[in-house]
Amino acid sequence: MKKIVHSILVFVAEKMGIADMRRQLNFMKGIQIEDFILHHLASDLKYADPKRLNRYESNMYSQSGDDGIINEIFKRVKTTNRFFVEFGVSNGLENNTAALLASGWTGLWLEGSEKFVAQIHKSFATPIEAGNLIAQNAFITAENVETLFTENKVPKEFDLLSIDIDGNDYWVWKAITKFNPRVVVIEVNPFWGPELEWAMKYNPTHVWKRDYNYGTSMKAVELLGREKGYTLVGGNLIGNNAFFVRNDLVGDKFAGPYTSENHYEPNRMYLIKKLKYVKAYGENGITQ
Repeated sequence: MKKIVHSILVFVAEKMGIADMRRQLNFMKGIQIEDFILHHLASDLKYADPKRLNRYESNMYSQSGDDGIINEIFKRVKTTNRFFVEFGVSNGLENNTAALLASGWTGLWLEGSEKFVAQIHKSFATPIEAGNLIAQNAFITAENVETLFTENKVPKEFDLLSIDIDGNDYWVWKAITKFNPRVVVIEVNPFWGPELEWAMKYNPTHVWKRDYNYGTSMKAVELLGREKGYTLVGGNLIGNNAFFVRNDLVGDKFAGPYTSENHYEPNRMYLIKKLKYVKAYGENGITQ
């Protein structure tokens, strides 16, 4: 019944021209976003340093410009085993590692929703069958994260860890002590600004209620990263991800100072583009 109603609404929208108006509005929004990024952010002296990662933002499967940032980081620090781990991957079609998978990487996805994992097994059947991707239904906590890594034969040292669970991100990263990823991407809560050291109280059953009380401030993960041997090297323009590189790989490759005061970005979720195309994963990846 829902499909029938949806089809009727789509038909009516097309006949009345509403769909065309919506498409035009989306195009206009896209143009405005590009204009904002190119003429307001790119012209700011803050972004003039070629070592600053925001200059390289681009999007394939990430929510915003994270694909480009990750690509640029590995241009600078190089890759080793090209293995990734990401948890909080949704249906696999909007995350930080699907583009890497398409580029010949291998890795592990952990996702708390059975529905999303079923969709992943359908959309990414080819890399899963080839042994390039493991997608497991698991609700990540500080207590089980390393066990899940061990059970899935994650290398002790691997190239990229991406953490996005809308809650206990700080505490889960803190709990990872036996594994040593070279690069870490972690979700941050931009509403707490660049200076406040704040992380939500640990709750292993937490589910985000779409309020302010989630995750961690960038300052808190900057300091945690420092304790764990990582350097904060950037944040994306929409303000919800922080990027860390292991200290032994940093050198003079990134823009200092390596603080949240320098790399924090305010909440700019309005910069997320609404695509007119449905995201999908093709069977033929890039040949290496």
